[in-house]
Amino acid sequence: MNKEKVKDFETIVQKNYQNIAGIVVEKNGVRLYESYFNGYTANHAVHVASVTKSIFSVLLGIAIERGYIKNIEQKVLEFFPEYHIQTGEKTIQRITLKNLLTMTAPYKYQVEPYEMFFASQNPLQDALDFLGGDSPIGEFNYSAVGGTHILSGILTNATGQSALEFGKKCLFEPLGINVNQNVILLNKEEHISIMNDKNTRGWVVDPQGRNMASWGLFLTPSDMSKIGDLYQNCGIWGDKQIIAEKWIAESTREQSRCAEWGNLGYGYLWWIIDKDSYGALGDGGNVIYVNRKRNIVVSIASLFMPNAKDRIDLIKKYIEPMIEDSKD
Repeated sequence: MNKEKVKDFETIVQKNYQNIAGIVVEKNGVRLYESYFNGYTANHAVHVASVTKSIFSVLLGIAIERGYIKNIEQKVLEFFPEYHIQTGEKTIQRITLKNLLTMTAPYKYQVEPYEMFFASQNPLQDALDFLGGDSPIGEFNYSAVGGTHILSGILTNATGQSALEFGKKCLFEPLGINVNQNVILLNKEEHISIMNDKNTRGWVVDPQGRNMASWGLFLTPSDMSKIGDLYQNCGIWGDKQIIAEKWIAESTREQSRCAEWGNLGYGYLWWIIDKDSYGALGDGGNVIYVNRKRNIVVSIASLFMPNAKDRIDLIKKYIEPMIEDSKD
């Protein structure tokens, strides 16, 4: 690493990216940079917000590979046979797992009712009730909370296990990632307190005990880097194939496109940055970034703040240029 560039970079972080808790940078599987801010250390986990979505994509890929789910073309309602379809509702019957994974499912609202979902006593039921409507299937329609949570119900119903139970066996424990417990949020005050506690570990659950598929994971920057490393290594960890290489290829290539936010491509709950890189992006500036061409993995854990500055810009402008490689 170029020491002068590192010094300049840390000055920029402390001045312009004041909510960053930790950064880990790796190239060719070698850790080149690791630093922590705001009183955080390597042992402190952070709520990584929508980075949870991309990790949930990993779990779904494993579930498909193991035969719990046939394929992503299965209809959503196949997993909820008890769900009562509203009279005249036809669209919901055609929506597939792929639509949820690629954010191309329609909903019966113009603006997603975040506050209602957070306060709901049954967010999965509410999400199913909102699914469908008059809009066409196939257009990009980002669901920050409710729609993605339907995938948690699908995984639980298909495997007979919670996402945490399944994830511990199939992903977290093999990679040495400590997601040790369910996190229960009973009210708004508790929500704020737990999110700001450096010692929180685990995964948030809804009132029915389902882990939230759209948010709620607490991870360290090193935990996040392990997910990036796994994908960069074609799904292999040590001598074991954790996730199928085919799923990685499909989930990190453009399946849909978000014209509203930087005209970015979207895979299966992964953002496609450009032809060489993709990432898991979470509110506040949480990122798992993978540059497959240069074999770079960057993880950034951040504390929540509204309108956080773009972390991809930070990575492209400052972090990648810090990395010395005579072959580049």
